Amino acid sequence: MFAYIKGSLEMKFKNYLVIDVGGLGYKIFMSENAINTIGEIGDIIKVFTYYRVREDDVSIFGFKTQEELRMFELLLSVSGVGAKSALVMLSCIQPSDFAIAVISNDVKLLTQIPGIGAKSAQRIILELKDKLKKEQSEEKLEEVSKSKKSEINNNVQEAISALMVLGFTKKDIEKAFEHLDIDNLSLEDLIKKGLILLTK
Repeated sequence: MFAYIKGSLEMKFKNYLVIDVGGLGYKIFMSENAINTIGEIGDIIKVFTYYRVREDDVSIFGFKTQEELRMFELLLSVSGVGAKSALVMLSCIQPSDFAIAVISNDVKLLTQIPGIGAKSAQRIILELKDKLKKEQSEEKLEEVSKSKKSEINNNVQEAISALMVLGFTKKDIEKAFEHLDIDNLSLEDLIKKGLILLTK
């Protein structure tokens, strides 16, 4: 319903803040880390939003970046992961690191997040990898032009998979990578710079 909300930061609490927009105060739940770093009372701020409607509750969740919003939506698609757990994860891990953890089966990294045990971490990785495989199988691969390299190095392949985990299409990722010096960037840099280009 709301793509983002922009207004004056009126109140800050541990798990939510209030933004004034034209005299209306919007209560927006956010990760603790985002609340601590988003600005000071009176600042004009912009947060990307996820609007959730349930029979007994209507809530707005806010995020500093679009990639955080994408990660939140992906986490909600995993069985057993609720909004509160997803916000805790956002406070503890960057979307790029989360994507790398999923494609590299890094259960240990995910279990460092409070409330995420080994079984939960394995389920998150398994379900999101299955989602990734489904998207890859459904996507029609276009012919690579002769002027381009016929083989893509492992870092680029893993970066593409990681960004697909975060919800981007292979076509959009490859288009973004055309603007990067892919041969001289680490996996982490490919993902971070790719995110910047994809969320412009």
